[in-house]
Amino acid sequence: MTTQFPVTNGDLPVGEGDGRSYEAGTDKPLLEISDLQVSFTTSEGVVHAVRGADITVYPGQSVAIVGESGSGKSTTAHAVIDLLPGTGKVTGGSIKFDGREIVGLPRAEIEAMRGRDIGLVPQDPMSNLNPVWRIGTQIEEALKANGFDGGKRERKERVASLLAEAGLPDAERRARQYPHEFSGGMRQRSLIAIGLASRPKLLIADEPTSALDVTVQRQILDHLEVLTQELGTAVLFITHDLGLAAERAEHLVVMFKGRVVESGPARQILANPQHPYTRRLVASAPSLASRRIQVAHEQGQESDELLAPDLDATVPRAGVAKAAQADIVVAKNLTKVFNIRGGRPGASTDFKAVDDVSFTLKRGHTLALVGESGSGKSTAANMVLGLLDATSGVVEFDGTDIASLSAKEAFAFRRRIQPVFQNPYGSLDPTFSIFRSIEEPLALHKVGGKKEREKRVRELLDMVALPQSAMRRFPNELSGGQRQRIAIARALALQPEVIVLDEAVSALDVLVQAQILELLGNLQDELGLSYLFITHDLAVVRQIADSVVVMQTGKVVEQATTDEVFDNPRQQYTRDLLAAIPGAGLEGAAIAG
Repeated sequence: MTTQFPVTNGDLPVGEGDGRSYEAGTDKPLLEISDLQVSFTTSEGVVHAVRGADITVYPGQSVAIVGESGSGKSTTAHAVIDLLPGTGKVTGGSIKFDGREIVGLPRAEIEAMRGRDIGLVPQDPMSNLNPVWRIGTQIEEALKANGFDGGKRERKERVASLLAEAGLPDAERRARQYPHEFSGGMRQRSLIAIGLASRPKLLIADEPTSALDVTVQRQILDHLEVLTQELGTAVLFITHDLGLAAERAEHLVVMFKGRVVESGPARQILANPQHPYTRRLVASAPSLASRRIQVAHEQGQESDELLAPDLDATVPRAGVAKAAQADIVVAKNLTKVFNIRGGRPGASTDFKAVDDVSFTLKRGHTLALVGESGSGKSTAANMVLGLLDATSGVVEFDGTDIASLSAKEAFAFRRRIQPVFQNPYGSLDPTFSIFRSIEEPLALHKVGGKKEREKRVRELLDMVALPQSAMRRFPNELSGGQRQRIAIARALALQPEVIVLDEAVSALDVLVQAQILELLGNLQDELGLSYLFITHDLAVVRQIADSVVVMQTGKVVEQATTDEVFDNPRQQYTRDLLAAIPGAGLEGAAIAG
């Protein structure tokens, strides 16, 4: 006899369970979090990061905690393994693992559980792998820390076996390499090998693929799913992308401002979200919005009808039809070759990063350059910006070859085209106030006097929907979304005609991402801007771009309107990119709501 265990989530009704059956009397919860309270002591007082969270994970079950930055999802996960940063501490509630209360356990007992019973795959592999230790050494350390009994030879064999299980070919050679010799996906696989080294009962995966291309992300998550199913390991998955969570987890827990606001079966929440915050997440997730547009096309409806049904929230618009315009940027047969020095003295080799690439950006339109890391899209964008000289080929801006510009003409060209980069904190000087950051291009180009420039800065802050009081603050005092708005304001300062956006929303939470995309769309309508949008995320492209250029290993493999690329992709590589969008495999009915 089997019975469905009900799902509890505080005050909210959630339906009949997650579709999994558990043997009555034998399958008890593996992890029970009850009324969890977590606080941090800061210079400004006590911050209550988690407020009465209730979460249950059963053996072999996959549960995703979803929410924006600051929602408390990672704090909850880190409380389970007593790895809260700084002054954070559990101030109330209970955490039971395998029936045992672990809040208040001596440090030695908690440390004995880490790795052996509860594994962790953290978010950023570069900051979680020691750069001066070989990959194999780091996995060996995990094995020794978790009580592996074998000798040195057995450990090395076990390391190679774990790397092979994690999907790394030639594992023995890879074990001798350092983190900087690995790609992002390979580093993440190494962390998965460490997290599963001791065959834990529970694996906490904290945003394990947020920094990876969608195709690499899919490979990693597919492999992680196979491994955990083979081992019978339960997974607690932390993410801000509801589409990714719904595709990968059986059960969803939605957190907002430290509280669990909704919990239940993934597909049920996707099809019928109850809490306003969950509805905002459903509406804002690029992967789900992209799928809704696809459903709309298939059903002969307008895209906007399915973008945010019954929802009063900020949602990025789908691309709208635009009248034909003149060309503003024309790239003809662009090629860029880098000379890379080899390991031997005097040895070098040529690397062709961009290979005979051509595309056209029209006034008032958005052209997306899409591809995986290493496809050449950012190199092509830097040639359009004039930051890199082309080895061969031509970039024409408003009919003029930018390579033929004199120094004075090139300086004037800078006013007409501006960049917005991926990391707003890295592209803003931390010692500059927001006012100085936005004013700097105006001062550099000698635009107006001091009063006129201050007036312009105030106008720009209004334009990007930030209070004028923000101009006296510094980048570290703003959120990621606010910093990206500042970067956009600075790019607009000189009234450019073209803005090059290089992965400008990929580092942002889905709600902030949606706000930035809507802002970009509104600015384009108001100012007639043209965007060259560089991204690896086709879900975002569906919402903002008029046309798409798909790049692979430096070459253009497909080029068409956005609808043509999504509705009728001609190349297998494009189809692979589309299939890798989180949520692409979810039923249309669930997405449409």
